[in-house]
Amino acid sequence: MKQDEPIVDMITCFTDIINGLKGFDRKFTNGELVSKMLWSLSEDWNSLRMLIENTKDVNIYLLEELYGTWMPYELNNAKTKEKTRRSKEEMKEPPKKQISLKSANNEGSSNTNMSDEELNDLVLLVKKWRGF
Repeated sequence: MKQDEPIVDMITCFTDIINGLKGFDRKFTNGELVSKMLWSLSEDWNSLRMLIENTKDVNIYLLEELYGTWMPYELNNAKTKEKTRRSKEEMKEPPKKQISLKSANNEGSSNTNMSDEELNDLVLLVKKWRGF
């Protein structure tokens, strides 16, 4: 199995190969098929492979059950990878702070004459923005 290959593609390829070998009168036991499928998984599937090998008897474990186990695992794994990717992207970009100041536009006069309340608001805003 190739890295990041969908499990459905791997199952299809495996089935094609097995059917081709059956055409040459090659017989496989269920245990052989399950073992070969588990062996052909990529490293992304190590945890599930080990779980199946340690808890199930591969000689009686059906391929259909194996496929049924893999489908939800793959969907869950894809969601987890997407969440991880998003959180890494968010960590790279620092949050953008937005501030707005009150405009005191009096024609003909300068903006340096602020009331005490406006000045206190501005000081609090700067302190909050700088993290004081």
